[in-house]
Amino acid sequence: MAKYRLGVDVGGTHTDLVLADTETNEILIEKVHSTPSNPSLGVLDGIQRFFIRGVSATDIDFFSHGTTVTTNALLEMKGATIGMLITKGFRAIQVVQSQARESNQFDLKFQRPTMLASQQMTSEITGRVDYAGTEVEPLNEEDVRIAARALQAKGATSFAVCYMFSFMNQAHEQRTGEIIREEVPGAYVSLSSEVLPRIREWPRMSTTMLNAYLEPGLARYADDLDNGLNIAGVETARRFLMQSNGGVMPLGATAGGGRTVQTLLSGPAAGVQATGYVLGEKQGWAQVVTMDMGGTSCDIAFIQDSKPLEVTEGMIAERRLDVPAFDISTISAGGGTIARLTAANFMSVGPDSAGADPGPVCYGNGGDRPTVTDADLICGFLNPGHLLGGETTLDRDGALAAVKNTLADAMGLSAEEAAAGIVRLINARMADEIRVQAAKKVIDLASFTLVPFGGAGPVHAAMVADELSIPRILVPPNPGAFSALGLLCSDIVHDYIRSDICEINQLPSDRAEGYFTELEKQAATDLTDEGLADHDREFIRDLDLRYAGQGYEIRTPLDGLSASPMTAEGLAQVQERFHELHQTLHGHSARDQEIEVVSYRVRVRVPVPKQDLPEISIPEGTTEPVGEREVTFDGKEVHTAPVYTRDTLKSSTIEGPAIIEQFDSTTVLPPGWTAKLDKFGNIVGERNA
Repeated sequence: MAKYRLGVDVGGTHTDLVLADTETNEILIEKVHSTPSNPSLGVLDGIQRFFIRGVSATDIDFFSHGTTVTTNALLEMKGATIGMLITKGFRAIQVVQSQARESNQFDLKFQRPTMLASQQMTSEITGRVDYAGTEVEPLNEEDVRIAARALQAKGATSFAVCYMFSFMNQAHEQRTGEIIREEVPGAYVSLSSEVLPRIREWPRMSTTMLNAYLEPGLARYADDLDNGLNIAGVETARRFLMQSNGGVMPLGATAGGGRTVQTLLSGPAAGVQATGYVLGEKQGWAQVVTMDMGGTSCDIAFIQDSKPLEVTEGMIAERRLDVPAFDISTISAGGGTIARLTAANFMSVGPDSAGADPGPVCYGNGGDRPTVTDADLICGFLNPGHLLGGETTLDRDGALAAVKNTLADAMGLSAEEAAAGIVRLINARMADEIRVQAAKKVIDLASFTLVPFGGAGPVHAAMVADELSIPRILVPPNPGAFSALGLLCSDIVHDYIRSDICEINQLPSDRAEGYFTELEKQAATDLTDEGLADHDREFIRDLDLRYAGQGYEIRTPLDGLSASPMTAEGLAQVQERFHELHQTLHGHSARDQEIEVVSYRVRVRVPVPKQDLPEISIPEGTTEPVGEREVTFDGKEVHTAPVYTRDTLKSSTIEGPAIIEQFDSTTVLPPGWTAKLDKFGNIVGERNA
């Protein structure tokens, strides 16, 4: 009896599903329209399509899911009403924040985003522990009870608790959580000592508020999805949700424990994980920049030495979020991104999107504003009758009329010229973002390969590569569902942190070992609670280090050192590694300066069987086109481009201009480009010198 592993990625426009047969390694793909009002409905619709194709629900023994539920709730400000409990005398923290402008410092109209918990929804609580975790004033439990009842009366359904130095002593926060649950049964409670037990008040408070703001919505969604899977007959208990760090966690772990914020890059992380594992570790594409372009946005990330780059601090929707995550940059550049005229009669593209409903004009669902997809269709890149294998037809005449009436006539251009302008603008936006991120990371793009995925990525990839002088693109076999594939390439991963500042030369090795052991015990307890007690696991240790007096740290891995159990020799070795990392990242080191340990980190990884793309046998011979189509890249010069279907490609080289169509995406090859299949079935396109 066949057993299947199912990966589902919910995007802004489409929901992608990948079903892998564990016996034959065969992969089945489904792509359905997303259902923004209740994303679980789109997921369940896609699963039903597999059942129609003969798959039995009871044969699905693994389910992994990437979602934008939390991301969209934050972007649209549709989270819970939250109440904030803070240490008496510190209510100004969320107003002052870090005193820095997190966006463009030259923006004269800069305003901070709306506070997630207003001053009216914030209560000060008497009680204090000091920097060493010693209680200097007991917690006033009556303050907590009064605050909980008052905030509930104002509409709070979720509570964030962030007390001074709770990362050194969590007793006050833990007791506060117990009292809130007594006074407000059923309330969601986020404790900073669970969400982010590390130094720096504003990042800890911001991250905790984000967790409280988003947790109820994610918990409801996870519950809806869990129930829907049960009703559909999917019996497996192995149900997982993608996290921002490239690992997954059990679906049931979303409620409580402060893990909701770990999912804010759930969707984009899956594609990056697939690139790092499948293309990097397994196929040898070690230096890659990814371009995940879907219907709403484009996510950009870098893979170096087959490993996705990570960050531990960052911003999302202009809000501070300090959790481990893949280093992903997201911009508003998708197939549904809307084009319009500015007041000065110039063309502008984005940032808003037509999304899944109503979608681009050419979808015929009521959209009336031209989008990138409409422009792609007018330029000839898309087949009006081919989208989703012919399941969706595109209205080219409608797209032409929208571009003409909205843009072209006012600018004195033809509809084709205006459409080509939309394409050039969106390509320039993606190229600029890649260029900026590469410069920040000191990356030479000439040595990298651009890997596009998402439904729209392969359409624009070669044109973006031209802008950046990147010599090569690589389009994986199922680019439209590549992120969903990444969900079948991810281990279970949890991250833990504990801050305690100490000069490393004054740090007893048993004290350091004690912190690591404490975090590893917490990880083991969580795995037991998740039903994973009997599974193999790997503990990975890191230290956040800095030169004394610095205001930032560098995450320094301990792997390969004498670090478990921690010894004086291991501490000496990690100092040398820190010097080397500082030199690499900042161009200098200070070996005569004292080094401080700021935080201890533990990552637990539970291995999960992973999907691979095996080598294939490519038929010898010349690929014959199935037709031809007129395309234009500038709106003036028209090329007759042969059209190929991907599943009939042979060993021969294809010359651009050319179009390669498949169920979930279309690859556009401009003039001056060639392409052929490699042994794994990837389309490798190369720019002529």
